[in-house]
Amino acid sequence: MTFLESTLLGNTLASWMAALALAGAVLVGLRVLKRVLGRRLAAVAERTRSPLDDLAADLVGRTKGLFLLLLALYAGSQALTLPRPASGAIRAVAVLALLVQGALWANGVISFWITRQMRKRMQEDAAAATSIAALHFLSRLVLWSVVLLLALDNLGVDVTALVAGLGVGGIAVALAAQNILGDLFACLSIVLDKPFVIGDFIIVGDQLGTVEHIGLKTTRVRSLWGEQLVFSNGDLLGSRIRNFGRMYQRRVVFAFGVTYQTAYEKLAAIPGMVREIIEAQEHARFDRAHFKEFGDSALNFEVVYYVTQPDYNLYMDIQQAINLALVRRFEEEAIEFAYPTRTLYVVQEALKAASP
Repeated sequence: MTFLESTLLGNTLASWMAALALAGAVLVGLRVLKRVLGRRLAAVAERTRSPLDDLAADLVGRTKGLFLLLLALYAGSQALTLPRPASGAIRAVAVLALLVQGALWANGVISFWITRQMRKRMQEDAAAATSIAALHFLSRLVLWSVVLLLALDNLGVDVTALVAGLGVGGIAVALAAQNILGDLFACLSIVLDKPFVIGDFIIVGDQLGTVEHIGLKTTRVRSLWGEQLVFSNGDLLGSRIRNFGRMYQRRVVFAFGVTYQTAYEKLAAIPGMVREIIEAQEHARFDRAHFKEFGDSALNFEVVYYVTQPDYNLYMDIQQAINLALVRRFEEEAIEFAYPTRTLYVVQEALKAASP
């Protein structure tokens, strides 16, 4: 018997060497195929605008060298006659490698789609971008959960009993972590119902700022003074939220008073003056101006108009222009603004001199 005819695990050394050579050839072929395919797909992706080329190049890049090695070893093992336990173990390892690599490819597809959607929607619809980000997390969670169950089933674990046990254990965990789970479901409610999205200016109680991040447990808001406010998602949904990000126009109410010495004709002309001043302002729409009431020391007028854009700085610029125009117009018409005054009337009665 020659050296190559000696046996190991029921196979001659010549068979082992042939299997090893086959595995090496398969590994080299797969690595060369990956490199060539990756370069060509990358070159095609640069010349075209099709997203499929980019996706294919990304998936090739996500193919792991360990997966190629295990695949080559499995191919080489097919040239051998191995005992059932050994062949079963090799088959289980190959299936696990295929499951993990398949999960990486699926995760690449999900991430590629999510990234494209986020870039497309972030400028158009911040609410949709927030929903897509949450969908990314949930889809990856479901993907790896399914891969884990399939891997355990391939290893001979009773998945049905495991799922049942996890269900009972899940109830106990849910009771112990109900605050965390409450914030998690509140996050889902925020994402799906969209009471606010990233970039909205909100007021919660006496706190106000711009939404920067919506997380699984907390939402972070950047206040006007610069600090970051962190709200629990559950507490946030339990509060009354004023969302200025959904404002499409701003209703403005302001009042002023003139003195009681103002003549009737000038009083009657004031609403028309106010209307002319407001209608002369760009991005302002006049609603009404009325002589509202007789005040303690003034004849009070109330004015309502709309700023057609929600920007606060624009509103302040318009209000300033209206105030300055009112001051100038009233000076021209000799109308005086009122301020708190009191008039004291003293009545003197003649005292009869008492006769001595």
